[in-house]
Amino acid sequence: MGDDRQAQTGSEEAMRPLSDPSNEAGVQGLREMATSPMRVIERGIYRGPHLYSLTPMIRIKLDLGTLEEWPSHRLPGFTERLLALLPGLNEHGCSFHERGGFVRRLEEGTWLGHVAEHIALELQTLIDSRVTRGKTRSVKGEFGVYNVMYAYREADVGLVAGRLALQLADSLLPPELQGIKGLDRIYKDEDEPAFRNPFDLALALKALRYVHCRTALGPTTMSLVQEAERRGIPVLRLDDQSLVQLGTGRYQKRIRASITSMTSSIATDAAGDKDLTKSLLADAGLPVPRGEVVRKGEDAVHAAERIGYPVVVKPLDGNHGRGVSIDLSTPEEVTRAFEEAVSHSRRVIVENCFKGRDHRILVVNGEVVAVAERVPAHVIGDGERSIAALVEEVNKDPRRGEGHENVMTRITIGDHARAVLAKSGLSPESVPDLGQAVYLCDTANLSTGGTAIDRTDDIHPDNAMIARRAARTIGLDVAGIDFIAPDITRSVHETGGGIIEVNAAPGFRMHLQPSEGRARNVARPVMDMLFPRGTPTRIPILAITGTNGKSTTSRMVGHILRAHGLCVGLTSTTGIYMNGRRVVEADASGPWSARVVLKEPTVDVAVLETARGGILREGMGFSECDVGLVTNIQPDHLGLKGIDTIEDLAWVKSVVVEAVHRNGTSILNADDPMCVSMRRRAGGRICYFSLRGGADMPDFLRDHIDDGGFAVVREPGALDGGEIVIHDDGDSIHLMRAAEIPATLDGLAEFNVQNALGAVAMAYAQGVPVNVIRNALSTFTTSFEQCPGRLNVFDGHGFRVILDYAHNPAGLQALGDLILKMRRRHRRIIGMINIPGDRRDDDMREMGALATRYFDEIIFREDPARRGRKPGEIVALLAEGALAAGFPEEKITRILDEDEAADVCLSRAQPGDLVVLTPTDVEAMWRQVLDFRTSPSTSFDVEIDRVESPAEGWRRTA
Repeated sequence: MGDDRQAQTGSEEAMRPLSDPSNEAGVQGLREMATSPMRVIERGIYRGPHLYSLTPMIRIKLDLGTLEEWPSHRLPGFTERLLALLPGLNEHGCSFHERGGFVRRLEEGTWLGHVAEHIALELQTLIDSRVTRGKTRSVKGEFGVYNVMYAYREADVGLVAGRLALQLADSLLPPELQGIKGLDRIYKDEDEPAFRNPFDLALALKALRYVHCRTALGPTTMSLVQEAERRGIPVLRLDDQSLVQLGTGRYQKRIRASITSMTSSIATDAAGDKDLTKSLLADAGLPVPRGEVVRKGEDAVHAAERIGYPVVVKPLDGNHGRGVSIDLSTPEEVTRAFEEAVSHSRRVIVENCFKGRDHRILVVNGEVVAVAERVPAHVIGDGERSIAALVEEVNKDPRRGEGHENVMTRITIGDHARAVLAKSGLSPESVPDLGQAVYLCDTANLSTGGTAIDRTDDIHPDNAMIARRAARTIGLDVAGIDFIAPDITRSVHETGGGIIEVNAAPGFRMHLQPSEGRARNVARPVMDMLFPRGTPTRIPILAITGTNGKSTTSRMVGHILRAHGLCVGLTSTTGIYMNGRRVVEADASGPWSARVVLKEPTVDVAVLETARGGILREGMGFSECDVGLVTNIQPDHLGLKGIDTIEDLAWVKSVVVEAVHRNGTSILNADDPMCVSMRRRAGGRICYFSLRGGADMPDFLRDHIDDGGFAVVREPGALDGGEIVIHDDGDSIHLMRAAEIPATLDGLAEFNVQNALGAVAMAYAQGVPVNVIRNALSTFTTSFEQCPGRLNVFDGHGFRVILDYAHNPAGLQALGDLILKMRRRHRRIIGMINIPGDRRDDDMREMGALATRYFDEIIFREDPARRGRKPGEIVALLAEGALAAGFPEEKITRILDEDEAADVCLSRAQPGDLVVLTPTDVEAMWRQVLDFRTSPSTSFDVEIDRVESPAEGWRRTA
């Protein structure tokens, strides 16, 4: 934890304490602060690995205003008041990594963004949602602006903690300095009174607990999630309740509390019908009480008389002990109990009452894993206070909370408690004798204020066997057996007693945190059942990032893996694909689409195109990957979201390889210095791929190979394209000639040779046999069906059309180099060029100038969205770049509409021409190419003698 301020600000005079009456700068600062308070600019929720950490975090972009000039040591009494409110801050190590480290920072002087980070962490810890990791970083180029980041367990809790942290810090400032704008940008809930001033810490924590209770997983689900995380099993929360996926793809299992993927629906229904449960158990020879199902109060009385008093009356399909009355001995008691039970269920069961202590026996996968004796809610008299006062005292126990949030639940005196007291001739106002136990509930459920005593080591083998048989008879993988026995250490065959209920989805709280006795990790046997030791829990994740080539590389890898017999979930800019079939049409290169694939139960392996936008917005959609690849880093998307330089962009892309786990492989482009520099952050084994084999091989790559390192290199060969060779552990495997891959157009398309090198490295790292890789790549083409929008070629109109999503200067240059190699076969080259509107003006001019190298005629058009640009602005900048390069004005056409621009290109084409279209809507434009109608023409194969480039042609003519 810590802050990172780029530069010290303020003069020496201005740094004197505000309390100094001679501090004129301080007085002026106070005046300025009245018009320049703190301001929240934006907030973000990182759900996966991101720029600053592999840990999920909340980010608040905060402008300190004039408070930038007033660090903590200049604020009189600030540190003392803060530590008095939150003494737990004394434990924060901060950048010193030792107790008291943060206090030291406060005393030396630190900024309020950093202070808010620590307060947000401490507030979450105070409500038992402990998190420790945070960092605050100044925003480059924005004076006094910080990214305040801190970890969270539930996003809403983290957001509320951030808002409260800023309010608390603000409340400790001198009145002249107080005021924050934009708090609603963090979290808005008009019903929460804790957001009002003046700041009330108790009220704030109450509000935070409320949000935590509303959003956090319950104790049973949380115990299973934590056990899964300890084992490295991926966890995905599927709703805002307790539905959770453990594992990914085909290996996934689901839980909702203690209901699992293996829980039988028939068994759950049977357990919910108490009469059917009892019948099934009785037929199996297990000890159960005699009983009858009734619908009317008088029938309940008659049933009780037939069975014999005392009896139990309860709802047929109730839970949590609601509506249950026990030890009833008169018709009047039965009638009252029926009325309470029928409010929970239309049918009510009356059965004889077993005498003894109430136990919950937890059976998992046919084995008894925990036993708890449950004691009903009660108080012990002191001879002085009333029952109501004693309840109030008991509820002060910090272990008690609302619902299931704490070890125990607070006791409430409702109608049921009053009725139970009345049976003993008592009321809430009664004063019980010293040592007298007064029970306030018939049942011993924890949810009604009961307590639990661990008896796991005490249960008699006969009783354990009865519980095991009961779970198997009903068919439950996880069962809670309610068992009455006078003494659990003795067999009920001797003492009497038996099973009164079998519960599907039993709660674990009484076993995880008993009021007395040893805690039992009952989540462990559940996880052993779902994922036996050695069972896979996650599908391999292969993540591809970079500026250009991501989509083609992803599709190549997916094609290879499908040829290996695997069901592939693939994400790309054109959609989400399951085993080659598109299931979602969208730009699916972000975290949401990654999670869609990981949730798919048929998928064997995930191939995920991972773009910068998603990483910046919310981090990646997975916590770690098996193989990560960076294709290249080119100056694209600069000037957006604080990414202003190519080094910034490389930092974003490197998150993918940083997330590679220690047994995985990071694959880097050895021909790109930015990629090579990532090796310091990359996880797992390092692999390089390179077009520069033979004598051109870089020295570091040669040393890497000589040391037994992993690399895939295009070695020079006599034939076009060279030969792809895999170097690994001292061996050299000659895979195939690059020209044998159809997507390389006989080896001419070097960018696809490079993409193939990366794809080969990924597949080989994942253990795909060499012959499978070779055969798959020999059938990978640039057809629209296999690789939409990437070097798609159509020859059906008497001239050739190339469709390619070359949307930045680097992409256009790679495509242009291929065009120049193909120049001999074409009379004239016509290009339709565009660039997205969120690129910089200079990038647009560069794109226009580049186009002049490759085309005889250029049609500049605009992105339909324009991304904030005015109509015509993009085209004007593109044309400006072309004209500055000396391209003739008469060879430039400006058309804003994409469809119209493509139609003009196609209409102008003659036999032997080449038309290059760079679309935004790839599918629509491909249909437009296919649907274009022209008059019959001569064969396309026309021999062209002229070989000069377009630029040479128009310059010579000029």
